[in-house]
Amino acid sequence: MSAASGTPPSSAADSDISALERIANARRASRARLQQDAPVMARTSGPVMPHTPEPVATVTLDKIGDFLELDFRRLFVWLRAGLVVACMLAVAGGVIGAAYGLLSKQRYTVTTEILINPANLQVVENDLYSQPGQVDSQILNARSKQRILTSGNVLARVVDELGLANDPEFYDPDRSASASGVGVSGTKSDPKLIAQKSLAERVSVSADETSFVTTLSVSAETSGKAILISQAMVKAFQEELAKAEAAGASRAAAALDGRLGQLKRDVQVAEEKVESYRRSHNLSSSNGQLVSSQTMTQLNSEIVEAQSRAIAAQASYDALVASGVNGANPDPTVSEALAVLRDKANGLRQQIDSQSMTFGPRHPTIVRLRTEFETVSSQLRSEFSRTVGTAKANLDRAKASLASLSAKMSDLKGNVFTDSESQVALRELERDAASKRAVYESFLSRARQITEREQIDTTNVQVISTAVPPKGRSWPPRTPLVAGMGAFAGFALGMLLAIAMGIVRDMRQPPNRSGIGVSRA
Repeated sequence: MSAASGTPPSSAADSDISALERIANARRASRARLQQDAPVMARTSGPVMPHTPEPVATVTLDKIGDFLELDFRRLFVWLRAGLVVACMLAVAGGVIGAAYGLLSKQRYTVTTEILINPANLQVVENDLYSQPGQVDSQILNARSKQRILTSGNVLARVVDELGLANDPEFYDPDRSASASGVGVSGTKSDPKLIAQKSLAERVSVSADETSFVTTLSVSAETSGKAILISQAMVKAFQEELAKAEAAGASRAAAALDGRLGQLKRDVQVAEEKVESYRRSHNLSSSNGQLVSSQTMTQLNSEIVEAQSRAIAAQASYDALVASGVNGANPDPTVSEALAVLRDKANGLRQQIDSQSMTFGPRHPTIVRLRTEFETVSSQLRSEFSRTVGTAKANLDRAKASLASLSAKMSDLKGNVFTDSESQVALRELERDAASKRAVYESFLSRARQITEREQIDTTNVQVISTAVPPKGRSWPPRTPLVAGMGAFAGFALGMLLAIAMGIVRDMRQPPNRSGIGVSRA
């Protein structure tokens, strides 16, 4: 370079200038060119002094800051230099994107909306599973059931039902062998497990925050296969919920059955104690009441009746004795024959009195009547004596019966008191036996109820929106969109390459000294 330019030739020290110094000098030259249109006093200031090479400076924080300082003019130069490469990369990216959109495996996604009610159907009263009451419990219950929707058991059911282990989309033997290789034991991985893992990557669930609705999304290469998998997953989900409830009921029934044996033995022992105590203390019972108590009650009734009979017999005897032979008949039931004879004797007496006023005492009629009256009087006295004897015997018999019953009552009272004291301990044994019997019967009934509960599906899961064929594929996006994204990515990559290449050039090439000299002038 000539001396007229004001820039002496590069010295050997310039070759030792670091890359950071070169970038900094280039940026100073750019700023000097921008300042060429400064005021006139800047141009007429002193004569231009020949530039001497600057000594090599050490790298400082200020120089690193100058290097990192963004120079938009240099950036524009770098981008303009790499514009052609960026356009070529944009075209290549668009072609590659279009090819990917046309040649890659398509995937279709279908959705199914499921209402997972946390409260099961109330089929039987006092069900085995309690109904969640609080909102937090309901949400946890619904989310737990939602987790079962994508569990391994449900996915395994779908793989077995649809035979996805034989579907190349979910299990490709060649790709799986190259990806997973051979196991430690020398055997390949299980196709069902690989298909299950592939299916898990193609399904997803999302929950609505304001309801108990869960959305199931399933992706497959065809919409028909996606719908089939979605239906199979919902069916397997319902079966898994029913199976889980049936398994819980089975465990509860088994636990109750295991406890029933001990409860039954306890009831038998308690009832045997009751019967043994009753036999040892002679506590016979009928209709839940001791026989001695029943006997005492019955004997008391008989004593009352015997007292009534004795009082009646005494009254009849006293009345009969007080009335005499020719007395009135206050009670004709005492002796009908006596009453008839009294009536006949009174009739004959009246006839004799009436005929005596007409005839004399020796008149045949009067004699006949007196003869009949004496005969009837003799019969009347005999009947009266017999009736009085009968009444006396009845009275004595009633008194004897009353005395006998009273004696029996006295003897029975002691036994009843003893039995009552023994019955206190007996009732305690009976209460113990009754409580154990009630627990045993309750467990027995509950075990039978839970056993039947295993056969009932009470899960409250409802599909409110079935899977339908989608309007378009879910992956890859539309071909024009993929091509546009590829072109944009290629152009952006070209711009980044242009900036990187510009930085590399500025770091390798020596700085523009003329620019620096002008700036210093």
